[in-house]
Amino acid sequence: MDRSGVGPDVPPAGPASGGPLDLGLLRTFLAVHRARSLTTAARVLGISQPTVTAQVRALEQQLGRQLFERLPRGVAPTTVADELAGEVAGPLDALAAVADRGRPGVEAPPEPVHLGGPTEMISVRALPALAPLTEQGVLLRFTTGLAEDLLEGLHAGRFDLVLSAVRPRGRSLVSVPLMDEEFVLVAAPAWARRIGALACDDPSPHLGVPLVAYAEDLPILRRYWRHVFRTRLSARPAVVVPDLRGVLAAVAAGAGVTVLPRYLCEDALASGALVPLVTPEDPPINTGFLVERAGALSRTPVSAVRERLLRAARSW
Repeated sequence: MDRSGVGPDVPPAGPASGGPLDLGLLRTFLAVHRARSLTTAARVLGISQPTVTAQVRALEQQLGRQLFERLPRGVAPTTVADELAGEVAGPLDALAAVADRGRPGVEAPPEPVHLGGPTEMISVRALPALAPLTEQGVLLRFTTGLAEDLLEGLHAGRFDLVLSAVRPRGRSLVSVPLMDEEFVLVAAPAWARRIGALACDDPSPHLGVPLVAYAEDLPILRRYWRHVFRTRLSARPAVVVPDLRGVLAAVAAGAGVTVLPRYLCEDALASGALVPLVTPEDPPINTGFLVERAGALSRTPVSAVRERLLRAARSW
């Protein structure tokens, strides 16, 4: 028999004492509400019955409301308790699921696989390759950004895997080559006709041509000029779009000239929407890597994502 002492000396109505409600008291209240017994609730919570009784009384005093009536065996919730339980059950159960994650014998909800990478590579390569995994219940969460920031986040545990155009140094991160990006100098057909034939040893026809770039300092264009034309590019871009898909769209619309990874513009090249301006024997190549933390705890969904990406990359 419960000797709760809860209920009778608590006023049936009255103003609350103010201040936020304690989550611990609410958790105890919900256990009592579901068990209809202080003894059973104490056993479920792993605390003593007097502690359960004291916490219920404290919550009743804070609310200024009676939550339970004492019965010969157990307790009965009041309508106030029923209403409160309806408000707190969902949020407290969600918190409990997170708090119990990893506890032996507790089935935790599936945890998403967190991936980072360049916007374009994720959109054009990773997402189509990984989409079938959703049917298997794999949850995916993507973050885009610069390679250095993403690798730092991977090291800190924010990500499970990162697609990176930069190979990480040190032993804390391990990487495997995923794909090679070949860069192509392209323009819309109208600009290609105006520029005319180009040779790798003569970049002069590009002077004065509007340039469309990923960033103000022309990182991809400058690298292409240095590698192919053996000269330094010094120019101010006409258009800057921090997304290579936007760069592609601007150039296809006639905004000027740019350099793009071939995988990103191969459809536009095939359709004639873009035209390659020069075909060097040794085009610039950039290797993309799949990176993860050394010694990270293996999870089945992460392994499935890794294997899917590596398998898909064979045809990239």
